[in-house]
Amino acid sequence: MLRYAFFGPVGTFSEAALRTVVGDAPAVPVTSVDATIEAVRTGAADVGCVPIENSVEGGVPATLDGLAVGDPLVVVAEVVIPVSFVLAARPGVGLADITRVSTHSHAYAQVRRWLHTNLPGAAYVPATSTAASAQALADELAGGEPAGFEGAICAPFAARTHGLDVLAEAIEDRAGAQTRFVLLSRPGVVPEPTGDDKTSLVVFLREERPGALVEALEQFVTRGINLTRIESRPAGDALGRYCFSIDCDGHVSDARVGEALMGLHRVCEKVRFVGSYPRADGGRTVTGTGPTEDDFVAAQGWLDGLRAGSAS
Repeated sequence: MLRYAFFGPVGTFSEAALRTVVGDAPAVPVTSVDATIEAVRTGAADVGCVPIENSVEGGVPATLDGLAVGDPLVVVAEVVIPVSFVLAARPGVGLADITRVSTHSHAYAQVRRWLHTNLPGAAYVPATSTAASAQALADELAGGEPAGFEGAICAPFAARTHGLDVLAEAIEDRAGAQTRFVLLSRPGVVPEPTGDDKTSLVVFLREERPGALVEALEQFVTRGINLTRIESRPAGDALGRYCFSIDCDGHVSDARVGEALMGLHRVCEKVRFVGSYPRADGGRTVTGTGPTEDDFVAAQGWLDGLRAGSAS
């Protein structure tokens, strides 16, 4: 039986995302994104679920950075879930009683306008996760240490799990927000291609010079490969040095994607393969109007024939 871990505590969106894949299988909450990634690296867990991208706030730095350094990990699946927040409090606490609210920074960024309108004087208390703020209030209710705030911004199921009252629902500033989660494992067998797949990479440029990034991106363009995400992250060794976290349409077993990876390997300092897996956003693989996958396969076959001595 696989051992699952998720960015916890119980009641996070990460747990909700994991449950859509593994159902009621046993899973262990871990205190942070970094700790979840490390649990997979060390073998304490076989699969870890962490957030990687939000439709409002963009990429999750802890996940992007964790995948760029350290022992390699790969994405084996992704899950996209809608994100909605509630304002929760201990029973007996009303909206007028709230002077401080707590949640994760990504959640706070998605409810700022609502807070400014409805709780303009409330101070923000950062939490390690949305569910952590709900748990802190529940612990206080059970006689534990004071939470240091009266309101928790969390998922509806976190409020229910921890026995809190919901004072306001759907407080997110943008309706329809989504968060993308990934299931990580140590490198092994790559999931079979489905025809609608995504490949993730981390690319380190060889040197700082005009056109270096363009040269890397041309490896996708010339092969008609669509990029679905590209984000720069500090490489960590010097100011002005960046690596690039990239998602593209296609699977590593596709001829065009394979050629692009070889091209990147030739022109970049380092290319880290972070997995090929079925896409979960309902989108379809987009390719350019040039050669088809069959054309790429036929060209490889032609070259193999030449190398084998065929003159055709």
